[in-house]
Amino acid sequence: MGLPTFQIEFISLTYFLYGLLPRFTSQVRPSATLWLHSELWPPRFQLEAWACLESTLGREAASNLWTTGWGICCALGSSAVKTLPTCQQIGPTRPGKRRPLGCGGVVLSSSVFLHVGQSWGGPGPLLQIMARRLQIRLLTWDVKDTLVRLRRPVGEEYATKARAHGLEVEAAALGEAFGQAYKAQSHSFPNYGLSHGLTSRRWWLDVVLQTFHLAGVRDAQAVVPIAEQLYEDFSSPGTWKVLEGAEATLRGCRKRGLRLAVVSNFDRRLEDILVGLGLREHFDFVLTSEAAGWPKPDSRIFHEALRLAQVEPAVAAHAGDSYHCDYKGARAIGMHSFLVAGPGHLEPAVKDSVPQEHILPSLSHLLPALVRLEGSPRGL
Repeated sequence: MGLPTFQIEFISLTYFLYGLLPRFTSQVRPSATLWLHSELWPPRFQLEAWACLESTLGREAASNLWTTGWGICCALGSSAVKTLPTCQQIGPTRPGKRRPLGCGGVVLSSSVFLHVGQSWGGPGPLLQIMARRLQIRLLTWDVKDTLVRLRRPVGEEYATKARAHGLEVEAAALGEAFGQAYKAQSHSFPNYGLSHGLTSRRWWLDVVLQTFHLAGVRDAQAVVPIAEQLYEDFSSPGTWKVLEGAEATLRGCRKRGLRLAVVSNFDRRLEDILVGLGLREHFDFVLTSEAAGWPKPDSRIFHEALRLAQVEPAVAAHAGDSYHCDYKGARAIGMHSFLVAGPGHLEPAVKDSVPQEHILPSLSHLLPALVRLEGSPRGL
């Protein structure tokens, strides 16, 4: 019989002496056990273990520990989870003959306890991995096009405001021009131009001015009041709508005991928009790229969210609609991640690179996906 399905997470490299910490064994009730002889550790993991010792203790102390009977625990990273089916086949060849004699170990996280012992007839120390079921504690959310979206396309909003100011411009032309202006502005002045001395308001006004210019309007002064009105309108909850299933999903997450937070490439207006839409109450905190100073997929904004929540990445997950910013950004620091994408909305290359269980066709799929995640033997 194979191991039950468990999520096995390895938080950090560590080391310990056989029998050094017996008191920890009474604190953990293992749900599954995997034995792996040290001689079977891949060389890369041995090198990682040595690098951890050397960086933590210094070369001399690490050398002493390495050569004087210490068992070295090396953290099998997410890529090593793929080797588990092979490892699971490494078991006692003679039942009852290979029993652990030692009870030294250390608790690495809420989900993993590691133990080194010795075995009858074995080649040396054994690495015992005792894993408990993963329990996600924090779920962070993207907002735009994940939980909320504009009531009308950008081109229509711009055209309506222009018409109110006596300026006739085609909505389709404005929509196309906006895409070009936004892309150019984001490239020249990323994250609202904060590092260039801009404010997010000034950044957006310039985007609007450039949009109308690209759509054929050459009178910049005529566009200034339109730009200012649009900035205020996009600050209003009335311009946005909550996506179907968002409120029910957030309530369901809270009912499960999850802490929720926002990690969004939005500006300072987001907090008030969420309040106006009745969503702010679901979140412990709202972290925007303007407030953090870094936009997704920069790892620092995700690390800041984990710091604010005081949780480890292995017990945190992120949900968003962007493969690059949300899905890959969160996974790059060891968080779990879900990609919110309706049927047929994913590019083939993206769809092929994301496991099906990570894709949420709708927000109502989130809670079932969490249940599968917490019972899965694979890193998500």
